[in-house]
Amino acid sequence: MSLLVDERDVKFVLYEQLRIEDLCKFPLFSDFSRETFDMVLGEAGKLAEKAFYPSNKLGDAQGCRFENGKVKVPDSFHEPYRLYREGGWLAMADAPEVGGQGLPVALSEACVEMLGAANWALHMYPGLTHGTARLLEKYGTPEMKKIYMENLFSGDWSGTMCLTEPGAGSDVGNLRTRAERKPDGNFKISGQKMFISSGMHDLTENIIHMVLARIDGAPKGTKGISIFLVPRLRPDENGELSDNDVACGGIEHKMGIHGSATCTLNFGENGACTGFLMGEENKGMQIMFNMMNEARLFTGIQGLAHGSSAYLHALQYAKERIQGAPIEKMKDADAPRVPIIQHPDVRRMLMSMKSSTEGLRSMMYLTAYCLDRARAAETEEDKQLFEGYADLLVPVCKSMGSDLGFRVCETAIQVYGGYGYIQEYPVEQMMRDCKIASLYEGTNGIQALDLVGRKLAIKQGRLFKDGLKAVDKILSKARENYHLHDLVEIYDEAQENLVQVTKFFGLKAITEDFMVPVLYAKPYLDLFGEVVMGFLLLWQAHLADSRLQEIYLESGAKDEDSRNKVLHENRNAAFYFGKVASARFFISQVLTQAAGKARGIMSGDKSPLEIPEEGFA
Repeated sequence: MSLLVDERDVKFVLYEQLRIEDLCKFPLFSDFSRETFDMVLGEAGKLAEKAFYPSNKLGDAQGCRFENGKVKVPDSFHEPYRLYREGGWLAMADAPEVGGQGLPVALSEACVEMLGAANWALHMYPGLTHGTARLLEKYGTPEMKKIYMENLFSGDWSGTMCLTEPGAGSDVGNLRTRAERKPDGNFKISGQKMFISSGMHDLTENIIHMVLARIDGAPKGTKGISIFLVPRLRPDENGELSDNDVACGGIEHKMGIHGSATCTLNFGENGACTGFLMGEENKGMQIMFNMMNEARLFTGIQGLAHGSSAYLHALQYAKERIQGAPIEKMKDADAPRVPIIQHPDVRRMLMSMKSSTEGLRSMMYLTAYCLDRARAAETEEDKQLFEGYADLLVPVCKSMGSDLGFRVCETAIQVYGGYGYIQEYPVEQMMRDCKIASLYEGTNGIQALDLVGRKLAIKQGRLFKDGLKAVDKILSKARENYHLHDLVEIYDEAQENLVQVTKFFGLKAITEDFMVPVLYAKPYLDLFGEVVMGFLLLWQAHLADSRLQEIYLESGAKDEDSRNKVLHENRNAAFYFGKVASARFFISQVLTQAAGKARGIMSGDKSPLEIPEEGFA
């Protein structure tokens, strides 16, 4: 069994739930097949297990080093990155015209989960590079593309996005980085950026920065921000690389992801940093959001990847760790000791981890699948519909993935007991590495404001309404499955609670109580995410139960004893039973709380706003 991802569940989501083979019916994906997809997944698994994972603990221990103005990544990272680059993994879902393989994004994200579970700190370098290359593909001039894009998509060069500045943080509109117009039409860049992932390192020869800056004379705030391509080394007419006055002022010493270089960058200390405008002036934030949306889904998958591996490690440990007698024999001093997976509380924790990771995996892959459907759409209506679904789900993926992923890592430590807290076992690193996911690429509070303030308002709430219609259509068959009747009832109640809170927010937004939706945006996002996960797990439960009943029928298992025998002897049957169990646990233990959460939000309590600062302590 892999200790990184549940490969059986990966294939269940891709093939049985999302049916990505059907994408091959579209001209965009017509060259592919299930056989191709399986081969890609298999190779990604090998790269993750044999190259990325062995470098992870070594990279965490050694970390990045800042020496004489240069940053060195952990020694163990160089060989797996070379294999990743030479394998063409970075551009696997991009068009052949830019050097990619044109595979579905859903398949690509499954590979991201595998590689990220093996070594997230290492995978951040190509992850950010991909976003830089995609931005260049969409907004770069033909000359920029010719010079930079191929080197980025190949992984020969790497990329970053540079938003955050000292003192500004998430208040991007308060940035101070300047862009001074030069006679040749380009710009002289000066300023400082901080918390820049992959800002300086020795994995690649060159690093291309996407930098937000304000052109002299531009309006204040976000309306006056432009975006510039700023290479660390600037190619001349002969292709020779020369210094572009981009310097690293130091690296951060962090709680986790020690192998990821988090840098302070100084642009134009010597007045010789040239930047090249991307797109139109003063459209920098709008353009950067293209990169940030990709990065936010990527970050949601970080939480899934860490949670997945933490769960599988905890599961293996629970099967092997012998401690205590069975609960029914706990007073018998002579009773045999048993693996801790036989203890009810441990099983409850494992079910919580299992259902969370499976729900997150389905949500991440669904979002990627929507991007595939938008790319392959043959009508503008379909394109907008699936782009809308993806837009709606991205902040939910980022927030739920990072929050729940961290919670799964925390629970894994609890399963290990005291051993989980020490570095001898891997789950403490997973928890450290995972925590940053709720903070960067926009804190989860910002994701909630994006959902409530932007996504729900698009087309007067049409995205939300379209989503409800799609859910109802998918669940129509599950409603006829009498094995799941009780779960459908709970789900319907939870969905209705979400609808009522959404309407409540809409009404409050146009009154003097408009701060209430802002105050409770994050609890709303959590409720939204739980309902989405409940829907996806219920959908999975119906598919799994139907297949399980077929297996019972094929095996002639008509009573409880014969069915239990099938579950112990048939791995597929056990897997499908486990899928139904995941849905049952999540819906009965999480979605049953929806009414209370909705009531709390709609109470409109404004005590956090009304309390004077002096009243906090």
